[in-house]
Amino acid sequence: MMNKMVVANLAHRPTRSIITASAIALEITMILMVVSLFYGLLNGSKESQVGVGADLMVMPPGASSLVGMTGAPIPVKVGDILRQMPHIQVAAPVIWAFSQKPLEIDYGIDLATYDALAPKFRYLSGGPFQGPNDAIVDDVYAGMNHKKVGDSVEILNQQFRICGIVPHGKGGRKFLPLATMQEMTSAEGRASVFYIKLDDPSSADAVIKSIQARPGMEKYSVRSMQEYLSMMTPDNLPGFDLAIKIVIGVAVVVGFLVIFQSMYTAVMERTREIGILKSMGASKWYIVNVVLRETVLLAIVGIVAGILISLATRRVIMFEKPVLRLFWSYAWMLRATIIAVVGALAGALYPAYKAAQRDPIDALAYE
Repeated sequence: MMNKMVVANLAHRPTRSIITASAIALEITMILMVVSLFYGLLNGSKESQVGVGADLMVMPPGASSLVGMTGAPIPVKVGDILRQMPHIQVAAPVIWAFSQKPLEIDYGIDLATYDALAPKFRYLSGGPFQGPNDAIVDDVYAGMNHKKVGDSVEILNQQFRICGIVPHGKGGRKFLPLATMQEMTSAEGRASVFYIKLDDPSSADAVIKSIQARPGMEKYSVRSMQEYLSMMTPDNLPGFDLAIKIVIGVAVVVGFLVIFQSMYTAVMERTREIGILKSMGASKWYIVNVVLRETVLLAIVGIVAGILISLATRRVIMFEKPVLRLFWSYAWMLRATIIAVVGALAGALYPAYKAAQRDPIDALAYE
């Protein structure tokens, strides 16, 4: 009986119900899409580093665990020191350049040493750099943008000629000659990282100790690839968790305020109805229960709609921009659901309390 009354109350005010459910849907969509983008970038960065084929990474002190956020402070001549050390076969300097349009990390590479990190580039069409204005792109980028060898590509607001197309997975999606990237980023003679290839991966710990014991090298951060990947977590990325918490906080406030306004207005409009229920023997808990059930039903509708919108949006983005890696987690879907329900119930508590405190005589006399 109560459930029928709850549904009837919501159906009697369709516009308000739709707006309230839409606010919950927006809350869910905000949470899931931001998490999808942030964690997608993090996981994509991990995958790209695995494909490079290095055993160790030499980075500047205090370097961020997120690729592309370290600048290019390492002198390239450090590579000469590294190549003289036991067990080191390859020391490949790379510049990571962060681009906002589109959101990606472009690579400046010394092709000879970068190719020595197995697996080397396999050209699906075209070939290596022929000049400073050449660029190599991967097959995902080329396919998405309908690019072929000889076409132009914009990198860091400059135009380059595509000289080769390679399979995706070996670092970035766009590659420039190291000297060209150094000039573009005002980092002449410097690099962001050195990728190290060893003759025996089991000697990684010994090589790390010997590098850090070398005079002048003790300030650098030297990590195995496994250690670096293990550090690429939200806890180790400055601002990562904070950004997600801010978005969740904003989403919760939006949901709370909309539910509060909707249910408070509904209680004020149904003063006589509440008076009739109380005159018929309805307890305070019964009145509170009605308001909270209406809130939960609106929240469920909004949550389902928000999840469906998030899935649809994610598919559209992945179809239009396959270069973006978007994360999806049922654990985060459950977390967003709990957040939305708790926020909605919190927003409905005061209106429910006000409804329960109505005096039946005053309510019946209300015009």
